[in-house]
Amino acid sequence: MRGHFQDLGLLRDRRFTLLLAARTISVLGSAFAPVALAFGVLDLPGADATTLSVVLTAEALPMVLFMLVGGVIADRFPRHLVMTAGEAANALAFFSLAAMMLTGWTPLPALAAAAALSGVSMAVLFPALTGIIPEVVPAERLQTGNALLGLGANVSRVAGAVFGGGTVVLVGGGWALAVSGLMFAVAGALIAALRLTPSERPAGPRHSVLADLRDGWREFSSRQWIWVVVAQFSVMVMALQAGHGVLGPLLAKESLGGPLVWSAFLTGEAVGTIAGVLVSLRLRPSRPILLGTLLCLPTAAPYLLLGLGAPVWAIVAASFALGVCFDVFGVLWQTTMQREVPAEALSRVSAYDALGSLMFGPLGLMLAGPLAALVGTREALLGCAALVVLSTLAALLSPGVRNLRAPAPAPAAEGVSG
Repeated sequence: MRGHFQDLGLLRDRRFTLLLAARTISVLGSAFAPVALAFGVLDLPGADATTLSVVLTAEALPMVLFMLVGGVIADRFPRHLVMTAGEAANALAFFSLAAMMLTGWTPLPALAAAAALSGVSMAVLFPALTGIIPEVVPAERLQTGNALLGLGANVSRVAGAVFGGGTVVLVGGGWALAVSGLMFAVAGALIAALRLTPSERPAGPRHSVLADLRDGWREFSSRQWIWVVVAQFSVMVMALQAGHGVLGPLLAKESLGGPLVWSAFLTGEAVGTIAGVLVSLRLRPSRPILLGTLLCLPTAAPYLLLGLGAPVWAIVAASFALGVCFDVFGVLWQTTMQREVPAEALSRVSAYDALGSLMFGPLGLMLAGPLAALVGTREALLGCAALVVLSTLAALLSPGVRNLRAPAPAPAAEGVSG
């Protein structure tokens, strides 16, 4: 117990609190952004669903296309400077969108260009964030650091979902977009204040981007536990996107009472993510990837219960469990990556991780509607549950997943205070 309180001494470390504050504020801005952008675009004269689709696609595609390049940049240059630039670019993108909305000058190419800048900034930020944490947090406190960062991010996501819509209603989409831009600017300023010393910055390689990508792929593919779980998640995320994005809301509209029930489902999941981070503060499993993979099995429960017509209370409880399991997995995964992958390649490996895990997500969204029309909504949800279970069981066949062990904790020194 005492060791856990000592770990929380991270909150007295100036650099960690700066990183925690920056990450929390940035995620709050990201949670505001979808509501502000969606309603800001839809409120434009002559705008329709196609207009919104063009803007959102312009944001999503660069994020995927530039993710690997973002990993190279974050391994080649000081990561706090990369993150500062990424947050600044995101702020510029949202200030530009806000200015267009507020002035009434809103040509679609200009909106799409600003959205694309935001997508590129996210492709740079994510790999740099994964890599900067071990530069700020001591190795023996990595799990606690990841858990605290996750707690701040999850609270921000809940707050953003609650207050984002209210801000749009009160002041309009344009001003809400400006609020998001301000949050990104503040996050960038906090990251810039980290001032990491030269010895803590990654040593930048001096060969080509393609050579860097090949080296990153070699680090990624040489670790069975990484590529197996990423393959598992490529299937799981496809199922989750279909279930969360299309099939769940569709079933709620058809037979569960509409948006209020689906809102309860999402709220249960959001509360579960916060509880999951609190659980992960205490867990110290000897086989973290095995435990994390096993925790993916209960995430099929919400889709199974939706498909079987279970009571709403049971479905919401299962969504809470989904949130808990995914956040515990996330903390264990990030911590293990940061321990096992060399610091100079960590951002590139995390970029391959993100790209591989997310690559089939749009396919799930595309197939969900036609599949529901073909076999029925409940049956399609049962199919999502089956995909989650089968992909997880397949991952558990891997010796790398089952056998990877965490380093033994160092014995606590007598008389050391947190």
